[in-house]
Amino acid sequence: MYQRLLEHLTTAVLLLDERLAVRWMNPAAEALFAVSLRRMKDIGLAALMSEGAGITAVLAKARDDQQSYTQREARLLPPGGELLTVDYTVTPLSVHELLLEVEPRDRLMQISREEALTARQEAAKVLARGLAHEIKNPLGGIRGAAQLLERELGDPAQHEFTRVIIEEVDRLKALVNAMLGPHREAGHVELNIHRALERVYALLRAEHPPVVIRRDYDPSLPTLYGDQAQLIQALLNVARNAVEALREAQTPAPELVLRTRARRQFTMGARRHRLVCEVSLVDNGPGIPAVLQDTLFYPMVSGRAQGSGLGLSIAQAIVHRHQGLIEFCSRPGHTEFRLLIPLESPHVSGR
Repeated sequence: MYQRLLEHLTTAVLLLDERLAVRWMNPAAEALFAVSLRRMKDIGLAALMSEGAGITAVLAKARDDQQSYTQREARLLPPGGELLTVDYTVTPLSVHELLLEVEPRDRLMQISREEALTARQEAAKVLARGLAHEIKNPLGGIRGAAQLLERELGDPAQHEFTRVIIEEVDRLKALVNAMLGPHREAGHVELNIHRALERVYALLRAEHPPVVIRRDYDPSLPTLYGDQAQLIQALLNVARNAVEALREAQTPAPELVLRTRARRQFTMGARRHRLVCEVSLVDNGPGIPAVLQDTLFYPMVSGRAQGSGLGLSIAQAIVHRHQGLIEFCSRPGHTEFRLLIPLESPHVSGR
């Protein structure tokens, strides 16, 4: 009965002998380390975790002292796998047996980052709307006064100056409207995300012929519910940001990859979705400076000399309207933006 309970836990559990060799592991541990019990039975733990020495020393100390130990946010590297961030607890059951419990932290840390990103985006949206309201009212007054002044001026040559005032007011108003994002609500219909990506692909090839653009689509991806025009705009904003960064940095052999994948049982913020569409845009440019990464989606924040700082903010607002979010990771030579959108109808996602 106890073994059946352990087999159904989502926490990875391993039973080790006094040599720190694996005697038993539950399915959660097999999934976490991508290895079967049959393969690992009676093999030392060092073969399971390339990081090796750190956790091995803790396990040996727990065995020798017959005391439990817990490590938080330890970094482990299974052979052939990705680097894992885990919490683990080792408990001596006897002088011959140790119980090792391993809880992956990567996804929890990612959820925390997503919640913080969503909170920052909402704060920026409230700030932008308040600022826009305060700016648009006096702009209307300035424009009206300039028009009245133009009528009163007898010399047509002086109309040039009032035209400058009116045109600059209109430019500022357009900038404020852009900060607020799309004016209309998204009209959700069933659509194929690859058609939207093909439109983006065609536009980018025409605008930036030196950049190699590769497509890596998952043909099994189902249709999603959304506003195709707005999603194209969001994808274009992110993609243009990437190719402009490649151009400004004069990246040798510049490349952008458009990739789609399906993510199952995926949590965004506090909500778990059965199926999520992941659209990744990956470039080999210089990367995003660390000082900008926390505020990258704020209006008027840009890492490019010629950037307006509105493209990513608008893209994030559009994806939020589709109950999704945009996340990214960046280092020199590799920057990846991921647009995550639930593959559910508005009725399902709104429950």
